[in-house]
Amino acid sequence: MKIRSWLTAALLVAPLAVQAGPEDRKALFGETHLHTNLSFDAFIFGNRNGPDAAYEFAKGKAIRHPSGFEMKMRVPLDFQAVTDHAMYLGMVPAMFDETTAVSKHRVASGLREAKTASARRTAFGAMMPYIGQQVEDDLLDMDIVRSTWEDIKQSANRHNDPGKFTAMIGYEYTSSQDTFENLHRNVLFRGDAPAEPFSRLISKNPENLWRWMDSVRAQGMDSIAIPHNSNGSDGFMFDDVTYDGAPIDKAYSELRMRNEPLVEISQVKGTSEVHPLQSPNDEFAAFEIMPYQIATWHPSREEGSYIRDAYKRGLQMQARGQGNPNKFGLISASDTHVSAGAFDEYDYWSKIGLVDANGRLRGSVRLSWTQRLGAQIFRIRNWWIQANTIEGAQTGNPPKNPAPGFLQMQWSSWGASGLAGVWADENTRGSIFDAMRRKETFGTSGPRMRVRMFAGYGLQAKWLDDAQLVKKAYQRGVPMGADLKARKGQSPDFLVWATRDPGSAPLQRLQIVKGWVDGEGQSHEKIYDVACAGGASPDAKTNRCPDNNSVVDTKTCAYSADTGADELKAHWRDPQSNAGENAFYYVRGIENPTCRWSTWDAIRADTMPNPSLAKTIQERVWSSPIWLEH
Repeated sequence: MKIRSWLTAALLVAPLAVQAGPEDRKALFGETHLHTNLSFDAFIFGNRNGPDAAYEFAKGKAIRHPSGFEMKMRVPLDFQAVTDHAMYLGMVPAMFDETTAVSKHRVASGLREAKTASARRTAFGAMMPYIGQQVEDDLLDMDIVRSTWEDIKQSANRHNDPGKFTAMIGYEYTSSQDTFENLHRNVLFRGDAPAEPFSRLISKNPENLWRWMDSVRAQGMDSIAIPHNSNGSDGFMFDDVTYDGAPIDKAYSELRMRNEPLVEISQVKGTSEVHPLQSPNDEFAAFEIMPYQIATWHPSREEGSYIRDAYKRGLQMQARGQGNPNKFGLISASDTHVSAGAFDEYDYWSKIGLVDANGRLRGSVRLSWTQRLGAQIFRIRNWWIQANTIEGAQTGNPPKNPAPGFLQMQWSSWGASGLAGVWADENTRGSIFDAMRRKETFGTSGPRMRVRMFAGYGLQAKWLDDAQLVKKAYQRGVPMGADLKARKGQSPDFLVWATRDPGSAPLQRLQIVKGWVDGEGQSHEKIYDVACAGGASPDAKTNRCPDNNSVVDTKTCAYSADTGADELKAHWRDPQSNAGENAFYYVRGIENPTCRWSTWDAIRADTMPNPSLAKTIQERVWSSPIWLEH
């Protein structure tokens, strides 16, 4: 269906031009979390695509998956950052080069000799004590690391084409609290970057990363860090204390927010918006939940691991005079380890490489009897490792398989998320970085939905049909990512809208998620449907859109509904804005249901889907919040 409204045209990317004002900002889509063959784990599991191949993929070229098939996006990206692990950067490729000194190390020999997925996992385990700094390090060669980092920077500079495609310089800081509690960050630079990245081998404490970022900023190299997979952090990503257990104060909050203005809300390894146990009244909370710590079967503690909870915690700390260390804008990314993100459920290749390259390995397609025998042998072997080694005990035992005959792995809970969106003046490093710095960003679970949000006083519903809407909204209000100063006796007005991805399903509803802290210091949340497909109105009591009877045929993946929208927009005034209560608001746009990747796998294999995996998905987009400040 062709979208005809002026508003949709305003949301679509316009040709590069001299910008008259913020109303001319364009929605750009990109990737801020990607691993190439220069990351130790990506190389071990078969990836041989380097940064140049990753950028070519982002610009629309097909490249090869480690298992041999072709990967290609349906629409090129506007920007991308290669973010390989800083620790052991480039070391594993050097271990496979038998002309290097490091190739003679026993760990290097074990990696080269591993020919099966099981052997690769074992060889990978042999590196973990080095990566975790549990042994004296005779493996690391910092000359290789620095040389590889220089190659990454040069690749980004070669592919950077201002106005057409932006290649940003970045890397991943791969920290943890103790072992597997995920405290990872992606570090992106506005322009140039220092000669050596700050890695966990220097310090696992993220606060020391922020101090290093402050120091290189003073040298003229600005950067931001983006935490990811807080869902697997076991509660440490948004803890109420510092890394070392000290109380959080204003100085800590300012240090974090100066260096971490954004957080990754969704990616392959699950969505970190909210957990259903934290928000039982949110019927859309159980979306692509990965319940484990990274690379283990250990459950990840919900408290302190999810972003909506972190927003409320931040308001509580602010009320106690500690500042707000959780005032993040939102973004999504893929975390692919094959140099290419799989952003579409129907064309999904997971993320690791050879170990999750097809439906049987992902647990979506039933194993043959010989494969079941092999899987049983693997389980017995894995049980022995877990019972008799420190590394095995740390990773834990998998829960009882709910679907015998299907392989059960952590990556069965993963998905085809996600994409970063920014509202930028132009497609350049500086403009995109500045949009991230001011948090005028959004994240999607994969489809290219666009969303905008403004808040202010006196924003009017009639502006929704005004060609000057965006200009007026900037003049009279603030955009996503900003603070709105509260006015005594007045409730803020919001203007919100979203457009669908023409290559995905229509939109079903547009919601505003509000969280606040009352005078007693207690946190609350409420969700309002503010626009419904088909022009329907939300129910006055439930604040929910009526059912639009969305149906998906899981045998063919055809979908239908009574209604579906190309565009949703609304004016909304907070009916419960109380004096003295600080609050946050963000937009969540939700599509009609479609088939999940696991169902697509089963259809292509001509078999029944795994009954323990979700058959459908409702893709979504999240705006960065606006904070109401008293």
